[in-house]
Amino acid sequence: MEVLKVSGKSSPNAVAGALAGVFREHGAVELQAVGAAAINQAVKAIAIARGFLAPSGVDIVFIPAFADIEIDGEERTAIRLIVQPKSISS
Repeated sequence: MEVLKVSGKSSPNAVAGALAGVFREHGAVELQAVGAAAINQAVKAIAIARGFLAPSGVDIVFIPAFADIEIDGEERTAIRLIVQPKSISS
């Protein structure tokens, strides 16, 4: 699954466009964010991407999870937002 890294300075519209493009190509995508500002931008991007994908009949959801990553030799905890198609249950 393709991973898009989001920072607190990322443009939600740019991330949403990338998210929608990767989602169309692979059917799922993972956003990775460290810190409150980055998570905020990632969630806004998912909301915007829903609007980009809706005209083609696609609805998405995300599942949050933790990930331990290394940045500049330092262990950090990131939030992984796994974006996938919404499944319709009866």
